[in-house]
Order: sequence, then C-alpha cells, then structure tokens
Amino acid sequence: MAPLDTKPSGAPKGVWKSGKGKGRHTPKGRQFTDEAQAEITRLLGDRPRRRDLLIEFLHLIQDEHGHISADHIAALAVEMRIGQAEIYETATFYAHFDVVKEDEAPPPALTIRVCDSLSCEMAGAQQLQKALEDGLDPSNVRVLRAPCMGRCDTAPVLEIGHNHIDHATPEKVQAAIATDDTHAHLPAYETFAAYEANGGYAKLKELRESGDWEKVQEDILSSGLRGLGGAGFPSGKKWGFVRMNEGTRYLAVNGDEGEPGTFKDRYYLERTPHVFLEGMLIAAWAVEAETCFIYMRDEYPAVLEILRREIAELEQAGLVEKGYIDLRRGAGAYICGEESAMIESIEGKKGLPRHRPPFVAQVGVFNRPTLVHNVETLYWVSKICREGPECLNSTEKNGRTGLRSYSVSGRVAQPGVYLLPAGSTIVDVIEAAGGMAEGQTFKAYQPGGPSSGLLPASMDDIPLDFDTLQPHGTFIGSAAVVVLSDQDTARDAALNMLRFFEDESCGQCTPCRAGCEKAVKLMQADTWDQDLLEDLCQVMGDASICGLGQAAPNPIRLVMKHFADEI
Repeated sequence: MAPLDTKPSGAPKGVWKSGKGKGRHTPKGRQFTDEAQAEITRLLGDRPRRRDLLIEFLHLIQDEHGHISADHIAALAVEMRIGQAEIYETATFYAHFDVVKEDEAPPPALTIRVCDSLSCEMAGAQQLQKALEDGLDPSNVRVLRAPCMGRCDTAPVLEIGHNHIDHATPEKVQAAIATDDTHAHLPAYETFAAYEANGGYAKLKELRESGDWEKVQEDILSSGLRGLGGAGFPSGKKWGFVRMNEGTRYLAVNGDEGEPGTFKDRYYLERTPHVFLEGMLIAAWAVEAETCFIYMRDEYPAVLEILRREIAELEQAGLVEKGYIDLRRGAGAYICGEESAMIESIEGKKGLPRHRPPFVAQVGVFNRPTLVHNVETLYWVSKICREGPECLNSTEKNGRTGLRSYSVSGRVAQPGVYLLPAGSTIVDVIEAAGGMAEGQTFKAYQPGGPSSGLLPASMDDIPLDFDTLQPHGTFIGSAAVVVLSDQDTARDAALNMLRFFEDESCGQCTPCRAGCEKAVKLMQADTWDQDLLEDLCQVMGDASICGLGQAAPNPIRLVMKHFADEI
C-alpha cells in the first residue's frame, strides 16, 4: 500500500511544517544579546573555561563595566556551560560584585567605599561618609560604607575606585575626582632583582637540590613558629599531616586579612614580597605541592599588582613554571578568611565554611590534601630557613619566646606595625607606638581583632601572646591591637564589632546569622538585658559552624564583665 500523502496540493517540495506557531528559534529561559556574547568572549580571551575561575571572570566583567548585568550572566553561563542561577548565587555572595537585574539601573561609574570599622569610626568615618553623601552628586558618585580595608594606621580611610585615600577628607576626595585618580598607587618595594642580589632564593635552590624536608620541618618546629593568621597552630606540624596523604597535593596561602584592625600582612607584602614568596615556595617544596594558590583580598589592589609583577619575574627567571603560582583575587567577603571558606572561593563558589572533619590537610582544594598558611607565617618560614630558628626562639620576655607583629591603631601617637617580643604587654605596645595620642587617657584595648573583644586598661600586665589571654576570656588572634581612650565607650566599640559580624556572617548557620542580628538589636538598648544576651552568647558559641559565630560573643561578654557601668 502506498504511503498516505498529507501535503496539501500546490505546496512546495522539500521540508514542510504545519502548526499554529512559528516555531522556537531560541532555547527556553533567559536570553542574552549578541553584544553580551561577544563581550564575554572577548573578556575571557583564551583563558580556559574552568568552573573554578568563575570569580576571576566576574571580576573581568565588573572591572570593565562597573557592574554585572543579567545579560552578562546569561552569556557567561552559556560560555562556561553552567547554570545562570549558579553564577547569580556566587556573584551576589560577594560585596564587590554589583549584580544588576533587567529592570534595574546600573550604579554610577564611580564608587567610594568608606571604612567604618572600629579604628576608622573612632577617627570620624561616620561624619566623613555623611559629608560625602551631602556633597557629591549621587547620580555620578555612589558612597557606600565598607568593612575594614587593612589601613587602620591611617584612619579614616576610603577607597575611590581602587585608590585608597589615607587620613581621608572631603577635600582629598574632590581632588581625586577632579584628576581621575581612581587607580591603585604602588609603594616602593624590594623587587626580584634586588632580593636576589641580597642572597634571595639561594636557600630555595639549595633545598630543591639536596634538601631534607624533615630537617626543615624540625627547624620550623624548634623556632616555635605558630600560625599567624589567628589560630596559632604549630606551623611545622601541618607539613607532615599533608605529606602523609598520597597523590596530588596543593598549597593555599590565606591572604584574606579581613579581621578589623589587622594590616601586618599588607605591611610586609608592600615592602618585601619576595621574603614571603620564597617562604611559600619552600613550604610547597616540602609538601611537594603541584600548585600554589595565593588568595589575596580585593581590598589590597596594590598588593595584587605587586604579586602579579613579581610572580611574572619568578617565571621569567625559571624559578617556577608558568602557572605554578595561581594568584586568586577575593571579592569582599570576610568569611573567606576561614580556611575552608577560602578553599570554596578558590574553587569559584560561595565562601561557605565546610563542616569538619575532614580537615583541609586531607580534603582541601579540589578535594585534595592542601597545606594552608597565612602570609606572615610564610614570611617567617623564609627567615627561619635563611637565618636559622634562632631568629625567633632566641628572643624571650615575660616567660614567652619569639617575636610578634602587632598591628597597632586607635588612640596612639604613631599607629603602625611593630615587631616586638611575644611577651610584650599592652604597655609595651603603646610605648612602641609613641605612647597615647595627645590629650588621650588609656581606657581599654582590643588585643586581637573584634573576635577578641575588649579588656580594660587595668589589665595591662598580660603578655599579648598565644595561650596567655585564654584564661581571661580572650585571645591574641591576629595581634590586631586597637587602643581606646577616655573619649570612647566600650559599649559603642562592642556594638561596632557586632555590626561587623552581622554584616559579614555568611548566613549558612542559624546561630550566627540570627544571633548576630539579635545581639545588635539588644545592644542598642539603653540598658542591656544581660541574662538574655548571655543566653544568646551561649547558643552562638556552642552551635555556630565556624569561628565567626563562635567568637562573636566575646565583645559582649567582656563588656558585661569589665564595663558594667556603661550598660
């Protein structure tokens, strides 16, 4: 039987389609324009379309356009072969990405971020922000509050574009706008050529040739070096933990120095970056790392540029293969200072802390064993290998051994980074910083960032070191010392700290997310409900996933204990 011919008489030969619609010419879902597709292709260039590079690609778009549109997200999703929702969720997690929906207007071309952390607030940041908001055209310039920028020694500070203005005033801002001075300024620093001329990288070459990693690890342990990002874990022990795992291993440098009051890592990187880089390469040699990831906070644009230039010098000199050092740029998220959140961000995802165990020494970057060190820790690894453990363990004071880099700010005459014996007290630290500022009387101090809370001036004989502050309900952390005077109140300082934690909580766990919010509300009352606040502190400390929520109660508890007359 012949097939039934359903084609109408007189229809043209060839493919024929019937139906009510005109047919679908695009895939279902949000579409993107040809212009967006061409722009994304141009920006990404010949870079591999790897999932872990998503945050780097988002930076390319943000830097080029000042925002990330829905059109950009749709085109990037097709280019990377991942979902638009995944890109949107990642981009909106980070404060430095401006995601603009279809019906929204993009932000002005110029953004000013005014730091409002404790040292800057004490120096008049709120008044500065208001003056800028009142004096600038909001259609041309956007003024935002921002957390600590790691420049507490020159408070108040703001960032206009990528240019940091120290001791900021509205007049300085107007001058920067008038001259389009919105780019990072690089300080004078020791280049690769200068460092190598002074014997730099000779130790690395020697170790690569005939070194014994266990001997180096023993030197690190005998020096007494402990993690200087805040945790204080014995640095050398990490190497053995990582090496006991077979297969590919990585090294990740935590350069997300976001703890308000801390700026020691920036201090060293802007002066002697190769001391750090050699220490990193020695640690990478010790654990046979396949790649070194440096995760550097976006608030340090000058440091990022210095590292880009000097890594290129290392590649040119043949000390590392191209791509062996993978510099990653953060995007404005304090939580990424937590090592597992940092690893999530290195993988191009939201910086949500992981549950542990397993620990990152076993399951880190790309689920491989990963050695994680702070910038200053690696700075000392290099010094110990070149000068011997004695460069640290030969210094003793108040029964403590070693040296400590104190970031000092607040009501002192000369804020800055001071390298002092680890047994130094707050009296020694203030003396090193030139004493109290004129007309100020010492009242209280923050020993190690907002996570450490506040101690009264009467407790001025405690060595500011690991393990010495725990009996007093606090810790040294990153040695971020902020000094308060009789012109400040402890309750206002504590509220500033909790507002910071409220803003920076990743929101993953309820005790931290809701606890910080409730604490801020309760702390604004004329009289604190101390029983309710203590109950809240107990839950946050016991049930939070990571150190942010666990340490956030410290400012509350120490104010209730030592400054009860204020609340």
